[in-house]
Amino acid sequence: MTGRRVVSDDEVARAGCRFFLRHGTVDMDRLAAAMCISRATLYRVTHGRDRLLGEVLWRLAERMLADARRHRTRSGVDGAVEITYRFTGRLLAAEPFRRFIAAEPEAAARILLTSAGGLTERIVDAQQEIFQEVGLDGAGADLAYLYVRIIESALYAELVAGRSADLGLAHRAARTLLLAAC
Repeated sequence: MTGRRVVSDDEVARAGCRFFLRHGTVDMDRLAAAMCISRATLYRVTHGRDRLLGEVLWRLAERMLADARRHRTRSGVDGAVEITYRFTGRLLAAEPFRRFIAAEPEAAARILLTSAGGLTERIVDAQQEIFQEVGLDGAGADLAYLYVRIIESALYAELVAGRSADLGLAHRAARTLLLAAC
């Protein structure tokens, strides 16, 4: 009798991150084989590829965001925009991320811009924390949501409108939003 290998969400997410960094995607069959588990087990743990990719992208982005937060030199509106500038620059420079968007634009749009990947809620929550961290105490969830969507519209312009990313425009628009709201 063969025993089933039990894996945790965290083990799968860590393996998914390693796979994504190497390949710029997550192939569920190859990931399951690399983890010595069945494809069915992988899907049972992850609840689907979109959710796993969302978790992988969040974990990788969270590291970049933490680094941007650590290196912040300003406070207030300028501090929030500085963190965004550092984070988005690193994200756009990340080769696996660029490969993913180029190779799988439909999946990338679905995961990055809809609730399918579970990213939007996490990013908005993180943005609210950043607002608090830089002293924008009156900035709530609605402002964080709008701020994030402005940044995403430029960051993912290729997916949304077939245009090149224009982070300068996004940063100016996001700064204007914060100045008007705070």
